Amino acid sequence: MNQKILKLENLLRFHTICRQLHSLYQRRMLAQWRHVFSSAYLVWTAQLYPQPWQTHALIRTALSQHRLLVTKKEKKSQKSQLSSTKSKKEVEVWIGMTVEELARAMEKDIDCVYESLLNTAVDIDSLEAHSHLDEVWIKEVIKKSGMKLKWSKLKQDKVRENKDAVKRPQADPALLIPRSPVVTIMGHVDHGKTTLLDKLRKTQVAAMEAGGITQHIGAFLVSLPSGEKITFLDTPGHAAFSAMRARGAQVTDIIILVVAADDGVMKQTVESIQHAKDAQVPIVLAINKCDKAEADPEKVKKELLAYDVVCEDYGGDVQAVHVSALTGDNMMALAEATIALAEMLELKADPTGPVEGTVIESFTDKGRGPVTTAIIQRGTLRKGSILVAGKSWAKVRLMFDENDKVINEACPSMPVGIIGWRDFPSAGDEILEVESEPRAREVVHWRKYEQEQEKNKEDLELIEEKRKEHQEAHRKAREKYGTLHWKARSFIKYKIKKQQQPLKPKEKAGGDSNVLPIIIKGDVDGSVEAILNIMDTYDASHECELELVHSGVGDISENDVNLAETFHGVIYGFNVNAGNVIQQSAAKKGVKIKLHKIIYRLIEDLQEELSSRLPCIVEEHTIGEASILATFSITEGKKKVPVAGCRVQKGQLEKQKKFKLIRNGHVIWKGSLISLKHHKDDISVIKTGMDCGLSLDEEKIEFKVGDDIVCYEEKEVLAKTSWDPGF
Repeated sequence: MNQKILKLENLLRFHTICRQLHSLYQRRMLAQWRHVFSSAYLVWTAQLYPQPWQTHALIRTALSQHRLLVTKKEKKSQKSQLSSTKSKKEVEVWIGMTVEELARAMEKDIDCVYESLLNTAVDIDSLEAHSHLDEVWIKEVIKKSGMKLKWSKLKQDKVRENKDAVKRPQADPALLIPRSPVVTIMGHVDHGKTTLLDKLRKTQVAAMEAGGITQHIGAFLVSLPSGEKITFLDTPGHAAFSAMRARGAQVTDIIILVVAADDGVMKQTVESIQHAKDAQVPIVLAINKCDKAEADPEKVKKELLAYDVVCEDYGGDVQAVHVSALTGDNMMALAEATIALAEMLELKADPTGPVEGTVIESFTDKGRGPVTTAIIQRGTLRKGSILVAGKSWAKVRLMFDENDKVINEACPSMPVGIIGWRDFPSAGDEILEVESEPRAREVVHWRKYEQEQEKNKEDLELIEEKRKEHQEAHRKAREKYGTLHWKARSFIKYKIKKQQQPLKPKEKAGGDSNVLPIIIKGDVDGSVEAILNIMDTYDASHECELELVHSGVGDISENDVNLAETFHGVIYGFNVNAGNVIQQSAAKKGVKIKLHKIIYRLIEDLQEELSSRLPCIVEEHTIGEASILATFSITEGKKKVPVAGCRVQKGQLEKQKKFKLIRNGHVIWKGSLISLKHHKDDISVIKTGMDCGLSLDEEKIEFKVGDDIVCYEEKEVLAKTSWDPGF
């Protein structure tokens, strides 16, 4: 810049000198001719040719303007040079970032990432905004975008402090007081468990249960004439509720194993024994139905030896009581045996401090909302207590006993109904008391956060597995297409893409028939869980896919109907109601609602529904059989037609039905007859013992003496699902 200014200054100085010399020359000439020109001319010449000091001012102004322009240009050039050196923007990336996160870090649109990954091994069609990118592809995108790469550590959320509620340490033995035993009645279905409990508490529970089968856990406090109290858990005896029976064993102190004297040890009896062993709970054996003529209690005791249940008669420590739940024989003896065992166990609990317990069941009560039945194991529950169970919490508004009578407090071993839950806790959840509502919310939020973190971890593992599968598939595809010309490669890809084109609407409708979406609604949480456990055993997805859309507790609602309509599904209700308005709405929308009160009836209905979705099986029913005795041919026009002379051995041959030709036990032809004659007459039916001649609709088939002709018809038979739920 300085050189340019110097050159310009020199040039301007030279020009000024020239002008000054010229002005001097002009002045000399004017001095000689002064008498000729007037003063006006002199003024004009003075204005025309500026004075030297004016010329210097002009030069200075010109130079300053030039310097300003040149400085601006140089600044611009410097800025452009700096911008060119800093054009590569630095992008901070981390391993496992998604497409959306990469686009945000680059301050670009998501499409920019997709464009950068074109003509690479990445399958753009399967790439979503939340898809995780490999390190290679992140580098590729940054490189193609003309930016710099800066790796950073994986962005992690701040490690949150564990806010969960936990049980208290074991109590001081001096604070413990005796408590009532919690007794669970277990055994096989229809062995008389509920009837036995009926006699003990003198109620009619069995008469109220559907089909005489207990459908969910009931908890009852029974007061004996001696003044002792026993809390009974009446668990379902059906195979479907094995998980609920297991839960009953976990909260119980003593198990009364009911075995029918006429049936002996059955499948669910063995399951009950296993649950007792797993929970390390002692057993009292109640051999029921001893009033029957075919009863054999000794046989039951011997059968139980195979399962390590040794009665006192055989040198063991298991008390065996022969009872009859129907007549009430030996009921008090059974209660006394239970109390005696409880005294040996020295059952005690701490009635002070925050409450600890277990949820037995949860259900919805109209006007009360979510209700739970619970067993208190420590502390004393009172109205206003703040409880946490699972991912739900409650402020106790009301408590009631098994007779629906309002109570003010519940001590250890006492069953109690609790009202005030914000949501449904699951059967078997641990109940803990906390100091305040904010603390309860904090615990629930922490547990939900923990569950979410666990789910995210599982999702990442699944994504990683899928990524490896895609990479392996891509590697194999590259090996497959690597040696081919690009035209051949493109043609093969086009054919594959054409085969994978989406189905037409009609084809889709046909394909969806192999999917059965269902919605399950039950009266209590335990019942719904039991049904879902049965569904987990479904192993016939190759025939018809069983899809659970929604499950919940409570009566069937309009939302359930709308959901079923959307997914073209079926609603199954267990011990719940569907109002007239709901049923009418479902009928208009073409939604099936199936209500049941016995669980195995619901499962049978589900099996039938699954079977109805399967394609029909075509079965062949034989109508008649004939053997070929001779072969000959006849001329019809210019053709020779082979004819078989047959005799009907069984049934009859009907011309309109289908036929098959069997040779040496193998079917070599199936089709229809062209003609069927008896002597020279065309007939439609040939009966047993009659001779006939017949020709087939296939001219190339040659008859041989000794071949068999079978007449049959095809009938479509409804297929049955191969799923066996185990009962």
